Amino acid sequence: MHCVILAGGSGTRFWPLSRKDNPKQLLKIVGDKTMLQITIDRLRKLKSTSEIYIITKKELYDVILKTIKHIKSENIIVEPSPKNTAPAIALVAQKIYMKNKNAIMGVFPADHLIVGHNHFEKSLNNAFSLVKREENLVTIGIKPSYPSTAYGYIQYEPGTKNKNGYHVKTFAEKPHITLAKRFIKSGDFLWNAGIFVWRANSLLSSLKKYMPELHEAMKEIGQRIENSDSFDDIWETILPESIDYGLMEKADNIFVIPAQFEWNDLGSWDAIYEIFSKKENDNVIRGLGTVLDGENNFIQSNEKFTAVIGLDNIVVVNTNDATLVVPRDKVEKVKDLVSWLDKKNLKDLL
Repeated sequence: MHCVILAGGSGTRFWPLSRKDNPKQLLKIVGDKTMLQITIDRLRKLKSTSEIYIITKKELYDVILKTIKHIKSENIIVEPSPKNTAPAIALVAQKIYMKNKNAIMGVFPADHLIVGHNHFEKSLNNAFSLVKREENLVTIGIKPSYPSTAYGYIQYEPGTKNKNGYHVKTFAEKPHITLAKRFIKSGDFLWNAGIFVWRANSLLSSLKKYMPELHEAMKEIGQRIENSDSFDDIWETILPESIDYGLMEKADNIFVIPAQFEWNDLGSWDAIYEIFSKKENDNVIRGLGTVLDGENNFIQSNEKFTAVIGLDNIVVVNTNDATLVVPRDKVEKVKDLVSWLDKKNLKDLL
């Protein structure tokens, strides 16, 4: 299997720790390795892994090349500009297809936490079986533990289970809370983990059917790559699109495998709070700080001592040039704050 790691994200929900030149995937969030290196090490343990590719933006190429281990430099693929996940995945698929027309590729986010490697490998082996001889598109789904509005959902058809997975009925965008509760109650929805397995040629043929303009652009880019020519001009004509919206919501040959491993996308400061062991009154303190007369708080402060008094359910993140204070149930708005900083041209804070 050719493993593809999507590492071009900006990690805006992790501001002020995550910045444009040092985003979430390059942070050491859960140990002494970056999230990207943890993902690489996890994929290297898979018996089915033959190659690992990283696709990222050009601003991160140098730091990734310098800081990661066990990846060949030619396997670090640079997008000329960010275009969301569909073009990024298609570009790597085109390169893999040119090397091996029958290659199986797995697509993985760079910054998710996965616990239970044997179950993870079993899920991928099941996916491998589903795509080996048929043009199926396979994804891994996570059994939801609460009605989250932060994830997309995958509805499967319970009566279609074979030994490896279920046929997918619907891919749903991130829902509002009422709809999320309805999804949970129905019992046939899984969270979308953003993990996919398919043959490179199956993906490209699916793009031809559902995203023909992107498919045509990839054919032209493939010709440029063969001639060692730049394809930046073609790339700039491609419209940004997610793989979920552009393909997975439309295709009818999708299967989902319910995961047995523990998963967390670490998608917000509140998600970080959930994974760490709690101190007195269920507070989490990373670095220098304390909480008096408060509970369920999260403090991240390596630069200075941070004290919280009489507050509950608050996130406080201190860096050398910025401080974030936000209720835990409002952490999704951190992304909006970063957009505001960008509009105000406060580039030093981005």
